[in-house]
Amino acid sequence: MAKHSSPGDQQPAQNGLSYKDSGVDLEVYAESMRRLPKLMHRTFSPRVKKLDGGFAGLFQLDFASKLFARNYQNPTLVACTDGVGTKLKLAQMVGKHDTVGIDLVAMCVNDAICCGAEPLFFLDYIAMDRDDPPRLEKLVEGVSAGCLAADCALIGGETAIMPDLYKPGDYDMAGFCVGVVEEKSLITGQAISPDDILLGVASSGLHSNGFSLVRKIVFEVAGLRVDDRPDELGGQTVSETLLAPTKIYAAAVRKVLTHYKVKNVVHGIAHITGGGLFENLERIIPDGVELKIHRNSWEKPAVFPWLQNLGNVAEEEMEKVFNMGIGLVLAVSPYFAKSVISMLTEAGHPTWEIGEVVTSSSGKLSEKSTSRVIWS
Repeated sequence: MAKHSSPGDQQPAQNGLSYKDSGVDLEVYAESMRRLPKLMHRTFSPRVKKLDGGFAGLFQLDFASKLFARNYQNPTLVACTDGVGTKLKLAQMVGKHDTVGIDLVAMCVNDAICCGAEPLFFLDYIAMDRDDPPRLEKLVEGVSAGCLAADCALIGGETAIMPDLYKPGDYDMAGFCVGVVEEKSLITGQAISPDDILLGVASSGLHSNGFSLVRKIVFEVAGLRVDDRPDELGGQTVSETLLAPTKIYAAAVRKVLTHYKVKNVVHGIAHITGGGLFENLERIIPDGVELKIHRNSWEKPAVFPWLQNLGNVAEEEMEKVFNMGIGLVLAVSPYFAKSVISMLTEAGHPTWEIGEVVTSSSGKLSEKSTSRVIWS
């Protein structure tokens, strides 16, 4: 057992200082690295060129073989990066590390599909206070599961051990996704037009946003514990509800987009993250239109009214911070709305008509106007 001493008491090791003396054990690091290849390999498609131990991941964009050829005419690469945020603090409190990797993938690939892209491959960055092979394996297990759900390959990553930067038990994660879309199929929101229908796709709950407020409400204000089972949560513990992974919509959206081969029936897609419906929908609205959202047109998960009541949070604040039960919004041609709803629901994502696109009364957004997304 190592004894604690003041800096003035420190004496050089008998054979000189080592990296291990500074808090980084290279033998344990090597053990961590031995656990990861199997988690990567299960996500590989024939487009991945194996280069275990190399300095980069290799991914083949197209094939010469007719069987696997994509035959891109004018491909555009789409790149996204994101993290999990302070939801990681909750995972660390509970000691459950195998789901936040799903959140990491979801936050990236759900952004990529907003452009109509097919996610191709993913890379992760994990920073830890010390080498902990079982914990790292659980984190990457979640990333691997998320990549399988998104049908993209985990082709590389980086693990950084920084004992002076992170407190014991702390870690952080960042993810990076690259996808591809044909230029003619690129979705930017500019095709959104009056009479389009807004479809809201269900979230699993909080996803990965607003957790600084969530933790303050639940643990500081309400004084709850992670294993408490409030009646409002339908039998789930606090941690089970709050750690529910972010939904990954990539496969379902790709199914919709590839189903309509002649027409582009989806005119805009917004991933509803921090900032809620209003802020994220504002990012895809073209000039000349407004979006009308119908209140109470979808089912809100129990976690939202529970948090609102616990923290006495104003409705406007809730809508600004959280997704309120809608993880993705699609603006679609009215003639195809019902069929798109059916396809998404059959893929396991309940979907509702939550609004429509109308002609803007003012044309372009004026300096005095705050939003072109309005409640109706």
